[in-house]
Amino acid sequence: MYEARGWYTEKIAQVTMKNLEKNGFTAFYVSSKQEALEKVLEMIPADARVGMGGSVTIREIGLPKALVERGNYVADHWRLGLSAEESRDIRRSCFTSDYFLSSTNAVTMDGKLLNADGTGNRVAAMIFGPKKVIIVAGVNKIVKDADEGLRRIRDIASPLNANRLGSKSPCGLTGMCIEDRCEPPERLCNIITIIEKRPHETDTTVVLVGETLGY
Repeated sequence: MYEARGWYTEKIAQVTMKNLEKNGFTAFYVSSKQEALEKVLEMIPADARVGMGGSVTIREIGLPKALVERGNYVADHWRLGLSAEESRDIRRSCFTSDYFLSSTNAVTMDGKLLNADGTGNRVAAMIFGPKKVIIVAGVNKIVKDADEGLRRIRDIASPLNANRLGSKSPCGLTGMCIEDRCEPPERLCNIITIIEKRPHETDTTVVLVGETLGY
């Protein structure tokens, strides 16, 4: 039974990687979060300036700690004790980083990346600014197409993130998206992006991980 699950996961990931590469991205598959950590560290020089989006996945695999311990400068606006102004300054600094790390809310089997943001700093940096972008995603983020990706954002990713943030948005209170009752300032899905092909000036690598990671 477990071997069948692993076989299925890898086959789905292979199809997704093939189409990501067709769409101009670089794509890798690793079987575990430890391998993902090692793969990303291998890609980033020890003297690089690294920016980070708001991502549970990136932190679940231990990247912030590993990079800091190695000596990289890390722009991490999730650090404890930051003022609102300090957090904004860190997020802005990510646009000029050498590497930008994030996850994605959904990656489609036909090679697209879908994301929702409340502020927009994460999706903006994924598209333009940093010299290189590395996106790490567990296989739980793989969906059939963009329509399924949008459903995943509203039905899974947004409620979980709203709960994490203590948001009083409808999905944060009920676990379900009620879009016609969701308004600022509590709304998390203010910006939704679909990256269909690699942006012209953004070197983007997607690392798919054969585990459930993030939201």
